[in-house]
Amino acid sequence: MRSLFTPLKEEGLTTLRIRHDFKDGSFKLYVAKEWEKEFDFSKYNKEFYLDGIFTENARYLNTQQVRALYKKYNLEDYLDEILDLIRQGRHFGIDAYYNDKYDIRFMMHEHSRRLGVLNKSHAIMAGGIRRHFPEEDEKEVIIDGLNLGRGMSFKNIAGSLPFGGCKATVQMQELDMTNMEVMGFLAYALDSTRDMTGPDMNFPTEMSDVMIKEGYSVQFTGGPNAKTGETGKPTAYGVYLSMKQAVKFKEGSESLDGKSIALIGLGAVGWYMGEYLLQEDVTLYIADINQNRAQEFVDTHPGADVQTVDVEAALYMEVDIVCPCAIGGILYDENIPQLKCKYIWGSANNQLKASSQEEEYRLAKLLDSQDILFQSEWWHNTAGVICGAEEYLYNGDEDSLKKKVEAILPINTWKNLNRAKELGITPTESCYSLCDSLLYD
Repeated sequence: MRSLFTPLKEEGLTTLRIRHDFKDGSFKLYVAKEWEKEFDFSKYNKEFYLDGIFTENARYLNTQQVRALYKKYNLEDYLDEILDLIRQGRHFGIDAYYNDKYDIRFMMHEHSRRLGVLNKSHAIMAGGIRRHFPEEDEKEVIIDGLNLGRGMSFKNIAGSLPFGGCKATVQMQELDMTNMEVMGFLAYALDSTRDMTGPDMNFPTEMSDVMIKEGYSVQFTGGPNAKTGETGKPTAYGVYLSMKQAVKFKEGSESLDGKSIALIGLGAVGWYMGEYLLQEDVTLYIADINQNRAQEFVDTHPGADVQTVDVEAALYMEVDIVCPCAIGGILYDENIPQLKCKYIWGSANNQLKASSQEEEYRLAKLLDSQDILFQSEWWHNTAGVICGAEEYLYNGDEDSLKKKVEAILPINTWKNLNRAKELGITPTESCYSLCDSLLYD
C-alpha cells in the first residue's frame, strides 16, 4: 500500500509538512526527525512542552531533499498525486506526524488559517479528529480529510466563528484511553497544528475529557463533562431550525405539520433530529444500518407516527423531506433523477458526491432542475462547531449555546435562500460565493 509515511518509518523520521500557496501554485516540503522511537509522550505538558528539542540526533530535509527521499522509495508519483489534490482544493497543506512505537499516522488536513490568525487563541483552526483503520487506503483517507477540512473553512464562516478550517485523520488501532503515551502523542500532534477539535468518527467523546483532566490539551472539546454538552443535540437543533426556514421559503409557513420525512441515520445527531421532528405533527420514516437502533427509537417514542424503513430505500421514498444524518456522498448524477422528495435537508457532511466546488455546483443545479430544495449542509449543520467554540472560547453552557444557534442558523438560511433566488443561482452557489472572498481574495 502506498503511503506518505513509508519513508518516515524506514528512515526513522517523524514529521512531514506540506505547504501550498494557492495564489502562485508553489509548494514547500519539510521532513524531519524530531524525536526518537522510544520518546515518552506521556510526559507531554508535564516534563516537556510544545516546540521543545527532543533529540540530539535531529534531521531536517528541505524541499529538494524530500523529493529525493520519496523518489528513493518509488513514491514521488504518489507524492505528486497528493500535491495535486491539495492544489485542486486550494488547501494550505498537510501536517503529518508518525509514532513508530504504536504505528500511529496522524495527519492534519489544513484548508485555511486565514480567519483565525488574529483570534488571540492558541487554536487558529477548528475541525474534528477522526480515526481510520490502519488498513484503509491512505489516499482515500486523505481525500476525505481534505474535503472535510475544506468544508470546515466554510462551516466556520457559517457559524460566525474566528477560525480557519481543517480536519485531523488518524490511522491507528482502537484508542486505549488508559495508554497515556498514546494520549500524550495525540495531544502533542493536535496542539502542534493549532487546531481546536472534537472527537469524530471512531473516537469516543470521552477522549476530550481525558485530555483535559490529564493536563494534555485544552484544545479538545465536546466531551460528556463539557457544560455545553456533546455536539450531537445542538447540531440537530440547528438543522431542524434551518429546515423550518427552508419550508417557509418554499411554502410560506415554517410549520412541518403534515409533512412526511425520511430520516437516514440515528447516530449522535440523527437521534436528536428525530426527536425535534416529532415535536410537530409529522409522519417520520427512520432508517439506520443498525436495525435494533431504529427499533429502539420506535420503542422510545410510543404513540408517535414513526415507521422503520430500509436504509437503501429511504433516500428514494416519495416523501416531502429526506433528512440525511449519516454518511456523505449519497447524491450523484446517476441517482438524483430517481429522487421523489421536495427537500433534502440534513446534517450529513459532503452529501453531494463531489471533489470540487465546480462539481458541487453542477449536482446542485441538477437537484434544482427537479424542484428539490437543497443547500450545502455546512451552511446549516455548523452548530456542532459552534458548540466547541462556545466551550473553548467562552466557557459557555447549554443555554448560551442554544441562544447562539437560534441567533445564527435560521437567519443565515433564510438570507441565503432569498439571496440565491434574487441572483438566479442555487443556494449552494450562493453560500459558497458568500465565503470565497473571505478565504481567497
